[in-house]
Amino acid sequence: MKNLLGLVILGCIVTSSVALAEPSLKVVFPETSYQTSSQKIFFLGTAPPDGQVLINSKPITRSKAGHFSPSFPLQLGENLFTVRHDNQELQIKVTRLPTDPELPQGLAFAKDSLAPAVDIARLPGELICFSAIAPPNASVSVKLANQTIALSAQPQQAQLPSNLAALTGQNQPYAQSSVGNYKGCTTVATAADLGQPQFQLTLNGKTITQPGTGKIQILSRVELPVSEVTVESGAARTGPSTDYSRLTPLPKGTRATVTGRQGEWLRLDYGAWINSKETRILPGAVPPQTIIRSVGYRQLPGATEIVFPLQVPVPVSVQQSEGALALTLYNTTAQTDIIRLDDDPLISRLDWQQEAPEQVKYTFNLKKAQQWGYKLRYDGTTLVLALRHPPKIGNTRRKSLANLKIVLDPGHGGKESGASGPTGYLEKDVNLVVSKLLRDELVKRGATVVMTREDDRELSLVERQAIISQEEPAIALSIHHNSLPDDGDAEKTKGFGTFWYQPQAHNLAIFLQNYVVKNLGRPYYGVFWNNLALTRPAAAPSVLLELGFMSNPDEFEQVVNPEEQKKTANAIAQGITEWFRSVR
Repeated sequence: MKNLLGLVILGCIVTSSVALAEPSLKVVFPETSYQTSSQKIFFLGTAPPDGQVLINSKPITRSKAGHFSPSFPLQLGENLFTVRHDNQELQIKVTRLPTDPELPQGLAFAKDSLAPAVDIARLPGELICFSAIAPPNASVSVKLANQTIALSAQPQQAQLPSNLAALTGQNQPYAQSSVGNYKGCTTVATAADLGQPQFQLTLNGKTITQPGTGKIQILSRVELPVSEVTVESGAARTGPSTDYSRLTPLPKGTRATVTGRQGEWLRLDYGAWINSKETRILPGAVPPQTIIRSVGYRQLPGATEIVFPLQVPVPVSVQQSEGALALTLYNTTAQTDIIRLDDDPLISRLDWQQEAPEQVKYTFNLKKAQQWGYKLRYDGTTLVLALRHPPKIGNTRRKSLANLKIVLDPGHGGKESGASGPTGYLEKDVNLVVSKLLRDELVKRGATVVMTREDDRELSLVERQAIISQEEPAIALSIHHNSLPDDGDAEKTKGFGTFWYQPQAHNLAIFLQNYVVKNLGRPYYGVFWNNLALTRPAAAPSVLLELGFMSNPDEFEQVVNPEEQKKTANAIAQGITEWFRSVR
């Protein structure tokens, strides 16, 4: 996995008498001029094992091969580092950026601090909140149409680290200065285009006015627009940016009333947000609502399809649990009296319940705990849920994976190089080497293996996901090698890690993690639920494996060792074999 804050190879500056020769001292991270908001940073590089490597005149610990990754604290502003080995020297400047907002000097608002910063639309009676950063002891207000809203200085509030902090175990809230942070809210009862708010700042008897950058609209409840999803899988989220968590993707054709806007994001009537680029507005359409009567089913080779005839395609969500899958239809009222479901190889019983007005939940009780994937689509106004049957597993020990298709995804490729080891060896290359070794081991056991790439080519995450959806394998594995955010402890952090997202992949993730760690004696990094492109596919249990840390000097030597690579591939293949036996 690429260093999550942007790992790149350094162009080194050699200041010794051998400047024209190939430098033997190498630092691949950080760059010669690097910026970060972290309180510390690690240096990743290598030098010949003889002699010492000094950073700011202090000797550092290295692996037997001469690799290193020590961490150093950073003060705010510029931090200069000199890395030396024998007569070679590298100069690196790391600038630590402040996390507290910068207060303006004099009679002014802080740059880009006025919010909302984009156009927003809300329903009548909803809170509309404003914020600004201004000098302490100022008087701040906002004029909106015929209202004046006072913005008050805010007390200190805990700040949350990014999601990446979970990877280093440093995910505790921290205090951030609230000096100069002003906020206030209001409501508007009737539909109107209110235009730009006017922010006013008074300090020491002087006043300035500055327009906000976003316009404000109050929507009419009787004239709400209706959107339709235009992409195959619309990314529904809990809030109006990609920072917010994902919900069940919306199938192409889904219609929903728009109850709010924020920039290019639309809030849909059931609470989710979606980017307007994935939708179109249907002029004159009324708010989508449907009844549902009979529910049907059909058995196909390898899958059972449940058919929900609707009057209009409405938003849906899916929730998996052990031995059950629940499908919720929004803007839907049940008139269901008949459901046909014969004895099915997968489903033991189908239950339904009107959980709330216009919200119907269908629960599929399954015969076995392990689920093998599902797909959702609209055929016209009919929702089709396809539940995949368990695969037929080989019976002979020599061909124990016969009849099974497995997708292997060697992570990164082409311009997307992934992480770098201390020598500059790239993750994309070692991912491909191990994936090919793993493919050969799986084929020996009878599996059919589909590789997303077999050479050093660039392949988008969407293309990789599409391969899994199209191939419908028994399982999908994405092969990676790890690195850390800037403030990670690269010298001490090592081990095998497994990432999953869909509940149907959890059992596989736990099993492979424990099997490989036990049988190879590898350090245990952890099992993570993680919203990654290659763990999200619902068509099959999909996991992402981090086979070791490129950023750990000792583990890197193991990662690039051909014999260790073969052992790793064999252990993963055998772990897959044992897992399939356990879920027969």
